[in-house]
Parts: sequence; structure tokens; C-alpha cells
Amino acid sequence: MQLLQAPSLSNITLLSTTSSLNRGFLSPKKSFDISTVNCSISSQRHEGFVRLLRSQSISSTVTTRAASVKADASIVSIGTAENDVLAVLSQIIDPDFGTDIVSCGFVKDLHINETLGEVSFRLELTTPACPIKDMFEQKANEVVAMLPWVKKVNVTMSAQPARPVFEGQLPIGLQTISNIVAVSSCKGGVGKSTVAVNLAYTLAGMGARVGIFDADVYGPSLPTMVSPENCLLEMNPEKRSIIPTEYLGVKLVSFGFAGQGRAIMRGPMVSGVINQLLTTSEWGELDYLVIDMPPGTGDIQLTLCQVVPLTAAVVVTTPQKLAFIDVAKGVRMFSKLKVPCVAVVENMSHFDADGKRYYPFGRGSGSQVVQQFGIPHLFDLPIRPTLSASGDSGMPEVVADPQGEVARTFQELGVCVVQQCAKIRQQVSTAVTYDKSIKAIRVKVPDSDEEFFLHPATVRRNDQSAQSIDEWTGEQKLQYTDIPEDIEPEDIWPMGNYAVSITWPDGFIQIAPYDQLQTMERLVHVCKPAPAQVKAPINAKFIDRKWVSIVQ
Repeated sequence: MQLLQAPSLSNITLLSTTSSLNRGFLSPKKSFDISTVNCSISSQRHEGFVRLLRSQSISSTVTTRAASVKADASIVSIGTAENDVLAVLSQIIDPDFGTDIVSCGFVKDLHINETLGEVSFRLELTTPACPIKDMFEQKANEVVAMLPWVKKVNVTMSAQPARPVFEGQLPIGLQTISNIVAVSSCKGGVGKSTVAVNLAYTLAGMGARVGIFDADVYGPSLPTMVSPENCLLEMNPEKRSIIPTEYLGVKLVSFGFAGQGRAIMRGPMVSGVINQLLTTSEWGELDYLVIDMPPGTGDIQLTLCQVVPLTAAVVVTTPQKLAFIDVAKGVRMFSKLKVPCVAVVENMSHFDADGKRYYPFGRGSGSQVVQQFGIPHLFDLPIRPTLSASGDSGMPEVVADPQGEVARTFQELGVCVVQQCAKIRQQVSTAVTYDKSIKAIRVKVPDSDEEFFLHPATVRRNDQSAQSIDEWTGEQKLQYTDIPEDIEPEDIWPMGNYAVSITWPDGFIQIAPYDQLQTMERLVHVCKPAPAQVKAPINAKFIDRKWVSIVQ
């Protein structure tokens, strides 16, 4: 905004008039000195000149004030226009978060030219694969265009940079990946790899940056299901890292691309190989990394779940009861590791012939998983010769026939994964926070409506690590009085879906699982900060591996 400035007339400040004095412009102690004009002027001409200058002074003052008022009105008008735009945009609700797009922080780079009636802004969504991004763009254009002074609306769409919720706890190779999705079955031969590959290419088709990691070292499927030009992984000698191969824009890493075929090695060696392939690969910025999990619930699966902060899991099964038994083990494993299962895919569920639908392997396995474990979404994949053939040809079915029935099912699955991952990230990032105004740690465990508050000193005193509790005897090494009552956390970071990392002023980093936080003593009446003279009870006992205050 350009500043308005009155004309600089130094001689006007020498005039002495009542009106000018009242306005504070002129000094009463000075009078006009005709000698300053360097010419001989008669008294009459002098009076006329003074009247002319006085007229110029008043005119200049009025003009300046009018310009100032106009500038102030312009500032108010621009502020009002911005409020009007944000107000109408706040009518658009994100169905996943249940909050308007303004509160979600989606509206960026708002520029308004009220003179021309032009409004431009950017909507930055959580993922480029957002299934309703077109609806957001359309609605934003519509509601802003309805403002009476708006003649032109320019909306651009973008997505947040790829980053995990808990990047500080990850290996370098995984620090630019937003979501890691495991596709698991815990039983071989149910079509897990088929689902993983087609899900990945569906997400890529929705606009996301995607990678696939084939975690089955004993029997890698990825080299058969896709056909990249370069079928061998390359090494970066400077960074000592692995460069993934690519096929149709999706990055691929598999032991099958290492030139070794299938592995013949013991379990601990396999875990090390998987860890190296996954964490030292140059994945770059990815919105989704799909991991094709190997069958079972052994060392390899546990290693993956503990090394990699999985965002969510998709469970694949078939209609047989035998498949359900093994799948149930996998769901329980994910539950124990706090990895939410967001969908169940029942493969080979049926086929259609002669106008009828047949279920050759029975019915109910997928729905049984949904009902027993509360997994919200079930998807049925039919028996299709083309789906089986695509797995052998190196061309995923969703790429070969993007308009077919199988592709439509994977499209629905892709939308489900995108929406559920967005919800999970939101829940995890806000699960545990520190409120300075009330000096309390707020806890809202993911997948729970319960919210409660904890005293920071209580959380610090109940650390369960070897630095605080003797691992052999269970004896408490950290004493109650070792922690000051006014201690405050310096930083709180989520660690996957099961715990948070809390950094304290003494440099100690505490890992606090959600389950442990739920068992601690809770604060009540936290609306106002506690008065300075009120002190916590000094009597406490170490009971059942945690400090408990003793009320007198």
C-alpha cells in the first residue's frame, strides 16, 4: 500500500491564522517575512499572496485528509473483503475431518483486488489423491463467486509436502514418506500381492506419488507382476543407498530385483535384508508406500511393524474358513502393535455366469473379519481370468482395464485408504499435546472419544524405561522428589499409532505408550491454572509400577 503524503511547503508553516492554529499545523510565534521572496512587493500584493497561500494551505489540508480517509476506508474494505471470502469458504466442510476447510488450514495465498473484483487463492489438501478435490475446487469457486463484488475467481489446487507425522524418529530413507500402508493376509495364495500392486497403481492414478516395497524375500512377486525396463536395483556409491526401479511412475523395490532371485537364508538374516532394502532406498517424496507383507506373523512381520511406523493395514482374505483363521492372527498382531486395519478385501469371492452369481468357495469369511474385529470397510473381488492373467503379464489390471469392474472396486478401495489415512494422521498428530495455559498434558487416544489431562510431573515420574525402573527387580530408581513439580515438556512427538516421545528439560526422552498414559492419575478441574500456593501432595507410594498420590 502506498503511503499518502501532503505537499511540502515550508513557507506555509510560517502563516499565523486561527483556523490553522486550531488544526495544529502552524506556529503562532512566527509571521510571514517578505524578505524571503527576494523581490519588492507592495502591501496589497502581499495581502493577496498571503490569501493565496492560506487558500492553498486549507485546500492542501482538506485534500490530504480526504486522501487519508480514503486510504483508511480502503484498508477497512480490503479487511472486510478478506473476511467475506473466508466466511463463505468456511461453509465448505471436509467430510473426513468434520471441519470446514478454513479451520483445517487448507486456504493459502489469498489475494484480493477489490477494484477489479478479482479473488485468487490456493487450496492445499492433505494428499494429491484426495477423492473430493474436484468438489472442493467447484464449491470454492461457487461460494466466492456469489459475493456481490466478485467478478472473477481463480482457485488453484495443491497438496501438502510429503512428510510423516513422526519424521524425527525415522531412518533417513523414510523421512519423506507421508503414509505407509501394509497389505497383509498372514496366509499365502489369497491374492495379497495382486491387491497390493493394483492398490498402488490405483493411488497413482488418483494423483499420488507411490512406491511399492515387496517384503517377501523368500518368494518375491513384484518382478512377475510388473515389467520395468530396468529389472535390477542400482546402488548409489556416494550415499551407499539403493536406487529403486520404476514402472509407470511407481517406484519399486524387491529382493527379486537384486539379481539374487529368491533367498535361501535364516530368519535373522532375512530381517536384516528387509531392513536394509526398506530404510536405505532413495524413495524420495512419496504420498503412499505400499508394503506387500510376507505371509505369517513371525520375525519378519514384527521387524517391519517395529522399524516402520505403519499408518494403516489392509487385510486380504478368501471366503474359506481356513483363510479366516490365519487372517484373524494377523489382525490381532496389528491390533497389538497399534496399527489400525482400515479395510478387508475378500478375494475370489464370486463369479457371474448365465445371469447368476456363484460362490464356489462359500461365503462369510470377509464379513466375519469385519464383524469380529470392527473393521469398517469390506470389498469383494470377483474371480476374473483377466485379473489372474494380468498378474502374470506384468501389467496390473487397473492399468490394463481402468474402466472395468475390478478397477472400480480398487477405486473404491483407494478412496477408502486415502480417507482413512487422513483421519489417522489427524488423530495421531493431535493425540497428545501440552497446554501451556493450564500447564497440563492433554490426551485423546486415537480411535477413542475419551479426553483427559495429566500433570507433566506425573507423566515424567511414571517413566517405565530402564533409567527409571530396574528391569530385573522392578525396583523404582527414579524417586518421587527427583522430579520438580513445575516441570514442563519441551517437545511431544507421536511414535506411530501406539506411543508418543516426550523430551524433557534435562534432555531425557521418554517413550510413553497410550496404554500407559490411560492408567495414570488424571487431573480434574483444569479450567484455570492452579494457584501458586497450592502444592501437589508430598505423600505418594510406588504401587503396581507407578506413582500414586496418597490423599490425607
